[in-house]
Amino acid sequence: MRTNWLTILSCLCLLVALQNPAKAQQDTMRVLFVGNSFTYFYNLPQMVAAMAQTQNVPIMTRQSTVGGSNLEQHWKGEKGTATMPLIDNGDWDYVVLNNHSMSAIETPESFMEYGRKFAERIKAKGAKPVFMITWAYKSNPLMQDKITEMYRQLAAETGSDFVPCGPLYASARHWRPDLELFADDKHPSANGTYMLALAFYKYFSGKTVAGIPERLTTRDLFGEKLYLVFMSKEDAAFLQQLVEEFDFKK
Repeated sequence: MRTNWLTILSCLCLLVALQNPAKAQQDTMRVLFVGNSFTYFYNLPQMVAAMAQTQNVPIMTRQSTVGGSNLEQHWKGEKGTATMPLIDNGDWDYVVLNNHSMSAIETPESFMEYGRKFAERIKAKGAKPVFMITWAYKSNPLMQDKITEMYRQLAAETGSDFVPCGPLYASARHWRPDLELFADDKHPSANGTYMLALAFYKYFSGKTVAGIPERLTTRDLFGEKLYLVFMSKEDAAFLQQLVEEFDFKK
């Protein structure tokens, strides 16, 4: 009897796939967000994951966030943070870092010191550090230049990437002053978080953000649909175009 080698080879491939289901599927990108209320307002990590899901891009996001915290407190485990065990024990692809909103201006030495420490620790664990350039307060747009300068310097010194959230805020405020990006003087509104999520999705995936749905959902503990954001089509389209055309190296 002539042996059907093609059939045997197919069976062997199927057996390997069944024994290694994770490898048989597209790898899931694992992202840890470390920061404070600038990160957790309107569920930025979950919104990034929801955007990715609508585009069939597997991104899993987690967060270690405490309101008002800075990176020094995350490093030392203060204010109830538990960031270091998460970094040390998690198999992350990226760790996103945002410091306190005033740290680049008021405590530049600590800003640089703990930014360097985190970048070194993250790279030692095999992950990529990514700095989230924060934005100026609504009441003082003049803050932005110093904040951007410090984050760019930190990223350059540590060989890290950054996502220009603050410069995006400044650009959106310039072109659409009617579009409310703030929940108060500091924190992002739902509009602002949608824009931030677009920027992170673009960075992580390298794909276009055009056509991302204006309504994003996730699931609660019981599997029920949970809406994260409702955007108007016009505002969503504007923010998509802004992020799509923005120079992320600025």
